[in-house]
Amino acid sequence: MKIAYTAGMMREGFDGVTRVMYKWNETLLKKNIEHIFLAADVPPKAEQSVPMFQVSSFPFPLYKDYRVALPTVKNFDSVLDAFKPDIIHFNSPCPLAFAALKYGRKHDIPVVSTYHTHFLSYATYYKLTALTDACWKLYHKMYDRCAQVYVPSLPIIDELEKGRLQNLVYLPHGVDTTQFNPSFRSPAWKKNVGAESTFVLLYAGRLVWEKDLHLLPLISDALRRKYDRVQFVLAGDGPARAELQKRMPEALFLGHLNSHQLAEAYASSDAFIFPSRTETFGNVTLEAMACGTVPICAAAGGAKDLIINNINGYSPEPGDVNGFVRAIEQVMYHPKRREKLVENASYFAQEQSWDSIIDRMLSLYSIATGAGALTAAA
Repeated sequence: MKIAYTAGMMREGFDGVTRVMYKWNETLLKKNIEHIFLAADVPPKAEQSVPMFQVSSFPFPLYKDYRVALPTVKNFDSVLDAFKPDIIHFNSPCPLAFAALKYGRKHDIPVVSTYHTHFLSYATYYKLTALTDACWKLYHKMYDRCAQVYVPSLPIIDELEKGRLQNLVYLPHGVDTTQFNPSFRSPAWKKNVGAESTFVLLYAGRLVWEKDLHLLPLISDALRRKYDRVQFVLAGDGPARAELQKRMPEALFLGHLNSHQLAEAYASSDAFIFPSRTETFGNVTLEAMACGTVPICAAAGGAKDLIINNINGYSPEPGDVNGFVRAIEQVMYHPKRREKLVENASYFAQEQSWDSIIDRMLSLYSIATGAGALTAAA
């Protein structure tokens, strides 16, 4: 089987989507399955473990770290003509997706997709009804033409089914427990970040407002009114960073971390906090659990699949500042309960191996290719 993947970005570690695709890449290499990537931004050839092809693009005006692809016959079709894929898998609802669907229809090749980013929730977050309607129209035009659409959490599938999207398949993401585990815990880490002898709350992810980051200063203020030794640490970068630094002057902003640095931050923190209600899955939550850190995440989207409240973490209602504060206090002042939460979170993460998930994905590919191009060619 020869697989062609398309993505908006292939800069390793850039965001949750790229981390997922690099894990696919790593696992497919072990299985000797031939595959390529086409993206608006790729690393230098010396850093590529498989062929990656860059299509023309331009910076996204609202977030210049992202680029919008402009696939052409020369830089898209010609690559696929030479590679001759058995299946095409797109990972971003961008022009590359429509180029993949067009190519699949023309050459009778099945096209599948992963629903990584829940843009519908962004529209709801910003209270843009017109954008919500536009999202549904785009989704039907794009995803309904796919042979299969892989969705990583059941609550998101339920929402998409209510909008009558077709060909939805549940396929969660995994976690590499050799890369993320409690052995990375380091007392020196707290000292190095200036948080020695404090209770450290870690946020990891892109610093964008649609992840409900406006709640972090409110939660921080509520805690600091009651406790002296609580320290917020934020790992990641994005357009909200400057404003967050103004609102949280006592917080530590570490910027972008590589996988090893991130594992050390997870394992060395006392709790992981993630207020976002817009996640399709939440890779960072599963990574934190694998590192033995109690997750405290909004009860929405992918977190609903990962966290059983008061069993392997806490899941306050979205937007509930007091609920987050109460959950944090449970972790701070009940060490035996915290130990049980850590044990359960670690056990859950160990069950989510990438090998089993990739095997499931390859089986789904076989179904799609065995049935022909299905709706992609309709």
